Amino acid sequence: MKTSTNKNRKSILIIMLALGLPALFLTSCSKPAVTGNINTPVAGVAFVQASPDQPVLDIFFNNTKYNTTPVSYGNTFSYATVNAGKVPVALYNDATVKVVAADTLTLLQNVAYSLFLTNTVSHPQLFLLPDTLAKPTGTDAAIRFIDLSPDAPAVDLVIKSGSTLASNMTFKEYSTFIPVQADFYTLEVHAAGTSTVLATLNNLKFQSGFLYTVWFHGLNAGTTSADKLAVDIITNTYFM
Repeated sequence: MKTSTNKNRKSILIIMLALGLPALFLTSCSKPAVTGNINTPVAGVAFVQASPDQPVLDIFFNNTKYNTTPVSYGNTFSYATVNAGKVPVALYNDATVKVVAADTLTLLQNVAYSLFLTNTVSHPQLFLLPDTLAKPTGTDAAIRFIDLSPDAPAVDLVIKSGSTLASNMTFKEYSTFIPVQADFYTLEVHAAGTSTVLATLNNLKFQSGFLYTVWFHGLNAGTTSADKLAVDIITNTYFM
């Protein structure tokens, strides 16, 4: 997955200033279109495509397309401003222009959210998660864990040869942001209560003042590299 460019970070900073929030960004493979009037009440919404067998998608809020390139499985786009209130959202198959999933979201003014497309193509589900963001204490970083695999057993998030950060998590369960010392870590997702490793993130650098989301996804029944169980990380925000 590509990292955000300086240009993308500047755009996101502008969006977050409009929201009255700290600097926020997600590692992103498709750049968001910045839409909406910053003089009206707005929220910030990021999108994560976590449905392993979906085609590439386009995302619309209030009938306005927000991505500039189609979003494929495992990819995200960064926080974009969306007018607060009752907001219709629709995901379209980029090739066929057919609706994959649709819902109406309730977005509060000056609040950041992450919107996930979860489950499989036969049972698509949209999952909206408020991003409760606060500066970590001292020189710590903080991470949140979310389980987005629809058929995996309950899981634990574990620092390799170290402590358990989140335990017995099932589909669409998530932790709060957990403080960790800024350092390098290897994270493992275990079958809950066991040492069986289902997915690994190697040699991550957690930086002081940064908040991250670690997300577990894919299918326990997956048979290919495209849909097997995996774990990835998103940078939500940083505090200078």
